[in-house]
Amino acid sequence: MMGDNMYGSQNAKDYERKFEEPYQALLARGVKFFATLGNHDEAAAQKSYKHFNMGGERYFTMKTRPGIRFFSLDSNYMDKPQLAWLEKEFDSSGSDWKIVFLHHPLYSSGGAHGSDLQLRAILEPLFVKYKVALVLAGHDHFYERIKPQKGIYYFVIGGSAKLREGDVKKSNITAASFETDNSFVLMEIDGDTLHFQAISRTGQTVDSGTISRASPAAATADRQK
Repeated sequence: MMGDNMYGSQNAKDYERKFEEPYQALLARGVKFFATLGNHDEAAAQKSYKHFNMGGERYFTMKTRPGIRFFSLDSNYMDKPQLAWLEKEFDSSGSDWKIVFLHHPLYSSGGAHGSDLQLRAILEPLFVKYKVALVLAGHDHFYERIKPQKGIYYFVIGGSAKLREGDVKKSNITAASFETDNSFVLMEIDGDTLHFQAISRTGQTVDSGTISRASPAAATADRQK
């Protein structure tokens, strides 16, 4: 979950009405959700909410499979303790795949928000140094896949809420985008290859392809829009 996990009031009843009821079928099957904090989120409550699996922390890391580790960052407040924690975790992770997810995108063609240049200046050197393969963000309300930047792939996955049609100002960093309907993204890792598929609300595949951990520039996109 890429942040802005809940709009408006965020009391106990809201968690039931806005999350537990809509996702009841998935929760009942044991599907786990992992959240990162957005600028509309009440951090104190969300980081302790059991179904967001944040463990009471603003930022955290988890290993989902051997060789794969995720790092959730609080991009609302990138302070020195968080950066020190991140570098320590990167250095000791020993994971082949390092995947970061946070709310504010380092790269985005969005007209409403776009790239967070200050955040990029702080985080990108660490991502490059520790060979992060993939960075997932939200904030802009559409789907966009960014061309590899310094060997790293960036996705904006913000098309599951209220859309901003026409907000993708396609530029030389845009590999693919979709903004005319809601969408979600499936990803699957098989060894050194990650397969991705962006799917619209109606079931249409709007972008797909593969990313190679060993050679990111060699990734291919099967379908683009």
